[in-house]
Amino acid sequence: MKYLRIASLALLLVSCGQKPEELAATYTVQTLAAMPLTVTDTNIPTNTPTQTSTITLTPTFTYTPTLTLTPTWTLRPTETLTPTITLTPTRTFTPTLTFTPTAQIPSVPGGSCIPQGTLRQYGSVHSVIDGDTIRVWISGELHNVRYIGMDTPEKDEYGFWTATERNRQLVEGKKALLVKDVSETDRYGRLLRYVIVNGIFVNYQLVWEGLANASTYPPDVACSDTLRNAERDARTNERGLWKPTPVPPPPPQPTSPEGANCSPCYSVCIPPAPPDLDCGEIRFRRFQVYSCDPHGFDGDNDGIGCER
Repeated sequence: MKYLRIASLALLLVSCGQKPEELAATYTVQTLAAMPLTVTDTNIPTNTPTQTSTITLTPTFTYTPTLTLTPTWTLRPTETLTPTITLTPTRTFTPTLTFTPTAQIPSVPGGSCIPQGTLRQYGSVHSVIDGDTIRVWISGELHNVRYIGMDTPEKDEYGFWTATERNRQLVEGKKALLVKDVSETDRYGRLLRYVIVNGIFVNYQLVWEGLANASTYPPDVACSDTLRNAERDARTNERGLWKPTPVPPPPPQPTSPEGANCSPCYSVCIPPAPPDLDCGEIRFRRFQVYSCDPHGFDGDNDGIGCER
């Protein structure tokens, strides 16, 4: 009955001109069911009063809200970052070049043999020990320095004082350039060096003047040939130790007793050979030997017999 009632109302509304889709959008099933229905019966005899039913539609509107999403634009400001450039000064270090001068080997007589690629030091000569050894201040320290490639006489030998004094004249109190060969020190702890002072190659100079002998001690042999040539030149030209010893006039000799057996070859009375005599067998020293020398007292042929 309920559904019949709903259908009747729907037909009635359609007949009144309402479109089915509008009907569906406006009325729900529950609404149509609740509406009063008045039906007019047209089959009633005419002599029966006509009863007209008035359908009063009281629509109940049920709003089904349609959600229309209208986006709300919330404008958020775009932050444009403008960088602030803070200039932090960069320290640029410009290095100060401090030049430590490399000791240059000057051009000096005899100095071409000095090694160019070895240690070179400047020092101040404090004192002279002997003809081939000195004491030198180097970087605040006092060192004994031994000349390379030569020897001078020892203290008890002839020429010691001459060589020592000449060495003092050349170097004492002066600035010296010291050049290493191979070895740093000798067995006594002395620095081994070639020494240049005021344009003079001291090792070479002492040999060239005849006050020292050239000597070779491997491995420090860079200037061996140069120093040997200097010694040869000193010998040839009779300089220094190689100068002939002045012969003093012979002391007056006692007159040989008449009939004494004396050789005419000597300035003193020495018996002729045979027998052969040696210096140790006679009492005379440093006497003159003439052109003949039967006993061989003048071994170096310098005209002086039994020099030692």
